[in-house]
Amino acid sequence: MFSVDVFDAVADPVRRRVVLLLGNGPLTAGALAAAFPDISRPAVSRHLRVLREAGLVTAELVGRERHYSVDHEPLREIDRWLATVRGHAWEQRLDALETEVHRARRERRAVEEEPTDRRDTG
Repeated sequence: MFSVDVFDAVADPVRRRVVLLLGNGPLTAGALAAAFPDISRPAVSRHLRVLREAGLVTAELVGRERHYSVDHEPLREIDRWLATVRGHAWEQRLDALETEVHRARRERRAVEEEPTDRRDTG
C-alpha cells in the first residue's frame, strides 16, 4: 500500500494544483515547476514525491526526463468519503422535512377539528 494518505497528500494547496495541472495531461517536472514561480524546483520535487507516495501521481522516464501523470484511482477514496458526507447531510435534511410535514399536518387537523363557531370569532 502507499506510505502517504491520499487526504494528507491533497491537504496542501500546491499539491492540489499539481493534480489539477496533471489532469490536463502528462507534464515534466520542469513544466510543473514553471507553473509555480514562487516555489523552488526542489520544493516542487518534494510535492511530487508526496503525490507519488500517495499513488496520485506516476512518473515515466522518457529519455532524460520524467513525465508525470495523475492517477485517478486513489481519488476514488475521497469520492467515497464525500458521498458518505453528502448522504448524511441529505438524511438530516430529509429528517427535518419529515418533522416539518408532520407538524403542519397536526396543526391542520387541529384547525379542522376546532368547532366552527370558535374559528369564526378570531
